[in-house]
Amino acid sequence: MPGKKYEPEFKQKIIKEALETGNCSIVGRKHNISSSIVARWVREYKRNNEPAGINKNQLINYEPTNIKNLEKENESLKKLLGEKDLEIAILRDLLKKPAHMDKCRI
Repeated sequence: MPGKKYEPEFKQKIIKEALETGNCSIVGRKHNISSSIVARWVREYKRNNEPAGINKNQLINYEPTNIKNLEKENESLKKLLGEKDLEIAILRDLLKKPAHMDKCRI
């Protein structure tokens, strides 16, 4: 009995997710596929530097300009995250203040 055929784009997505998480079992469960299949796809990708059934042209292109753009985006996202963390800390601090401190006396 032949196995189920998966689209190359789907395989690419699964491989990328498995490499990012480092856990084939979780990725397999999430997408309702056997973890051994996910592990095999990842192994083939690492061995050939190309997933089975996926053309190299379909893979993400990591040119230096793309890396620089990603680094810029990463920095701006870090800054935004820092601002949000500060905002949360301020709001938590305000919630901790006693009620009688809310009214300002001049």
